[in-house]
Amino acid sequence: MGLRTEVKVSWCPGCGNFGILRAFEKAAGRLVDEGIPRGRIAVASGIGCHGKISDYLRLPSFHVIHGRVPPFLTGLKLANPDLIAVGFVGDGDGLNEGVEHLIHAARRNTDITIFLHNNNVFGLTTGQVTATSPKGAKGKSTPYGNPENPLNPCNLMLVSGATFVARAFAGKHSQLVEIMYSAIKHRGFSFVEILQPCVSFNDFWKIREEIHDIREAESVENALRLCRDKTACGIFYRKEEETFEDAVHRINK
Repeated sequence: MGLRTEVKVSWCPGCGNFGILRAFEKAAGRLVDEGIPRGRIAVASGIGCHGKISDYLRLPSFHVIHGRVPPFLTGLKLANPDLIAVGFVGDGDGLNEGVEHLIHAARRNTDITIFLHNNNVFGLTTGQVTATSPKGAKGKSTPYGNPENPLNPCNLMLVSGATFVARAFAGKHSQLVEIMYSAIKHRGFSFVEILQPCVSFNDFWKIREEIHDIREAESVENALRLCRDKTACGIFYRKEEETFEDAVHRINK
């Protein structure tokens, strides 16, 4: 039995979410092939087009309120440390409503994996700017141009203490599978920004021509320099540290 449910996929034709779903199926399938019961792989998604992904996966799945995927998975992991906890968030869901939760999960080194679907727009509500939208971008909420500077998600996670930070592109399947697999296998807070064009409200598929791979950095400082280039993809940085769950259980023995 595969990992896909019988629920009809209702994303717009050409949406980058299809590539993310397909890549995650393959990465999670590798875990199952390695002998990990599918019941140990728990998935949560937030509010937005990306949130439908939990309906399409034959895994323990949860659809939580706006911005709250990290704290939900933190509680899940504390209650059952044997779970592999994976979260899918959007750039609006994760970096507008939920930015504080992402930061705290990163600084704690919570043993969860977060995949950020970044299309620089609130797609489900038809085209408002988010925290990652470029300055000057015009949308339904900013008809005269976005007056704000955008966040760089990978930079934010690096300075917040994440122990695995990477970026990938929804249209580069093989690399996305490998990065997803590596992020899930990492013990500690893993964060992957996935560049995912919205064909309806912010279609930047041609960015594929600018995507280039980088080599993993040996320090946070070098990783910060690398990820300032928003078309650079790969694993920027990773290190091993005590996880939040290990610390809590050690203290409470």
